[in-house]
Amino acid sequence: DVGGGGHEKITTGGEGDKFGAPVAEVMALYARAAASPHVTPLGLACHIGSQITDLSPLKAAWAVLRSMTLDLRAQGLSVERLDLGGGLGVPYRPDDAPPSLSDYAALAAEAVEGLGVEAAFEPGRMISAEAGVLLASVIQLTERPDGRRFLVLDAAMNDLMRPALYDAFHVLEPVRRHPGTDRPYDVVGPVCESGDTFAKGRDLPPIAAGDRVVFRTAGAYGAAMSNTYNSRALVPEVLVDGNAWRVVRRRPTFDEMVAAEL
Repeated sequence: DVGGGGHEKITTGGEGDKFGAPVAEVMALYARAAASPHVTPLGLACHIGSQITDLSPLKAAWAVLRSMTLDLRAQGLSVERLDLGGGLGVPYRPDDAPPSLSDYAALAAEAVEGLGVEAAFEPGRMISAEAGVLLASVIQLTERPDGRRFLVLDAAMNDLMRPALYDAFHVLEPVRRHPGTDRPYDVVGPVCESGDTFAKGRDLPPIAAGDRVVFRTAGAYGAAMSNTYNSRALVPEVLVDGNAWRVVRRRPTFDEMVAAEL
């Protein structure tokens, strides 16, 4: 019953979340499994959420795991492994300051100190988030009578779901910056939902149709969550290594997209 995460839709350890089980139930299940000739329980696991930028919830969750381990051993049961989960956040905004790896490691070491267990971790977005970007082109600019401006991209919510799903923030900037004063834009995609919005009131320098923009920190839960909504083909993935690059996932053809339907 310890939740954590950057948005209510990505907490996984709270009392109202669909995952896991209450401590008392886990303890009973572990003892039942240990008594079975068909199952050998090896350890405990927890995962309280994603995009955690404060170590306090992890400290609380790991304290519960430690207490459960000691209680199970007091009953004569073996606990060899602890999966401490994942969820460590990354800096999506320029002023974000997630915990350092050294602080995270120190807290984990404290949690398992003296237990003699094998510890496992699930680093998740920390591995790839900052290694990936989404490149898009401006296809249209519109301005309403009230002065509200829309910047329409060829990328859409099916290519990067996080803003529509979690109101997630991604740094967005033009590949080539034109001189002039920044102005606020609602940055949107072309699919048939008003929820196809990447940002509202985002200040951007002068920009025109045909210009390219880049979404930063898109390497986690970007391509993995993309889909073909509105019959839009998945975007190709390009691996860049220094000055070299190669396509590692090509864009599928329309025939390939509908092949299983016909």
